[in-house]
Amino acid sequence: MSRRLPIPAACLGILLLLSASPVRAHDDDKLGTVHFETSCSAAAQPAFDRAVAMLHSFWFQMALGAFDEVAKLDPTCGMAYWGKAMTWWGNPLSGPPVARGLTEGWAAIQRAKAVGANTPREAAYIGAVEAFYEDADKVDHRTRALAYEKAMEAITVQYPNDPEAPIFYALALNITFVPTDKTYANQLKAAAILERAFAAQPDHPGVAHYLIHSYDFPLIAAKGLPAAHRFASIAPSSPHALHMPSHIFTRVGAWEESIESNRASAKAAMSELGAAQGGYSTYNALHAMDYLTYGYLQLGRDREARAVADEVSAIRNIDIDNFVAAFAFAAIPARYTLERSRFSDAAALTLHPADLGWQRFPQAESIHWFARGLGAARSGNAAGAREALVRLEGLRDGMVAAKNGYWAEQAEIQRRGVEAWLAQAEGRPAQAVALMRAAAELEAATEKHPVTPGAIKPARELLGEMLLAQGQPEAALTEFEASQKIDPNRLAALFGAARAAETAGDAAKARRYYERVAELGQKADADRAEVAAARAYLTK
Repeated sequence: MSRRLPIPAACLGILLLLSASPVRAHDDDKLGTVHFETSCSAAAQPAFDRAVAMLHSFWFQMALGAFDEVAKLDPTCGMAYWGKAMTWWGNPLSGPPVARGLTEGWAAIQRAKAVGANTPREAAYIGAVEAFYEDADKVDHRTRALAYEKAMEAITVQYPNDPEAPIFYALALNITFVPTDKTYANQLKAAAILERAFAAQPDHPGVAHYLIHSYDFPLIAAKGLPAAHRFASIAPSSPHALHMPSHIFTRVGAWEESIESNRASAKAAMSELGAAQGGYSTYNALHAMDYLTYGYLQLGRDREARAVADEVSAIRNIDIDNFVAAFAFAAIPARYTLERSRFSDAAALTLHPADLGWQRFPQAESIHWFARGLGAARSGNAAGAREALVRLEGLRDGMVAAKNGYWAEQAEIQRRGVEAWLAQAEGRPAQAVALMRAAAELEAATEKHPVTPGAIKPARELLGEMLLAQGQPEAALTEFEASQKIDPNRLAALFGAARAAETAGDAAKARRYYERVAELGQKADADRAEVAAARAYLTK
């Protein structure tokens, strides 16, 4: 590759193609402080603590090897296989395990039971994760996750002096939260547990990690800043630990901090790229690259975003089996085109990598068709928009049939957005606004998924753009300002608010919003239209 690219884009595509042996952790890796007391041998206990620390930072590739090492040190340690079962669950906040994860996790449970639990407490831990894996072919994911949550709650009651039980219980509460619950009952219950643990164990990776997830929602995100500022220094060897602070930084619109987090995460992920065990080889790098692209685009740093997108498009023949990587493959090119209003480019997107097996990831494929459909509708390609609508409807219906309710609803939000802009293009303004408002209200009734830094294009922001296009600047300004409450410091929404205020004759508010656009765009590329327009206005 002849061009020079900034980290993390440089070399990522090449490294993803390597066929390497499984990567092992190093003795000097910094993982934080964890002590999970077991009946395993004195030689195995430190190795077990280390493996659990990796698990708490979602360093799955390394954790699998670390729990294998525990089993070698003490073949009678059934908890080593509990650890492997927990690891094969994968990121429990991103959705159900992949098929291999369910198979391998269940096998680990059977091995744990065959080796045996040496104490009732250890038997309870093994039983808790068994409740999640049992009858996975017959019982839906949420029901099994709730069974695990209840089992972990029981362990916290039965063993009140066990410091790890409440941490895993808090994670379980975050796994089972209801996306439409605007009281954040599960999340705040988990946060209360974790804040107490944080005071007692400030170097525990799981505590800081799960606090960030507990607060990863717009109205409570600021509460997660202490954990966000702490986590990366607790476990700097873990790519996911380096990435996680950006969840909070993104929610509060702190783009520079988000970019730095994800640069560091992607750089750390390079050491494990190419190791295919469990399908996690691309997980950390691509997840960080999606957040990184999003951050660059909010600052108008399009060339840096393009460098990341180019590396993703250069990846070929990757054998992955996890949704997070598939999501990033779909989201990065969609963001790059839509954030810059390159609608013809969005309409021409193709699924990449073509041989990924997209039928396994309908919630990721729907992103692609949303971008294509919106791009087509807004560039005068009605046939392309209708093609996307048909595909979005099919993906939505398939997810409904599979009882994947959350993502079916996201596909419906996307479908309504495309249909709305098609109506706008075809001269049906009242219907267009009604459809777009319905999409915005549906989106407002739920929450973003942990896998994504934000919607590919927020529905309320799209509503503001539509109202502005229809000559309703006051109404548009209301929607742009409402959008900022959920997705603060988004460049497109701030620029939309500035234009709406200017058109409505509110010079003071227009200046204030243009100043914010110019401030965000201090390092923007010269050809980023929104920043150039803001600077031009401010020099009048």
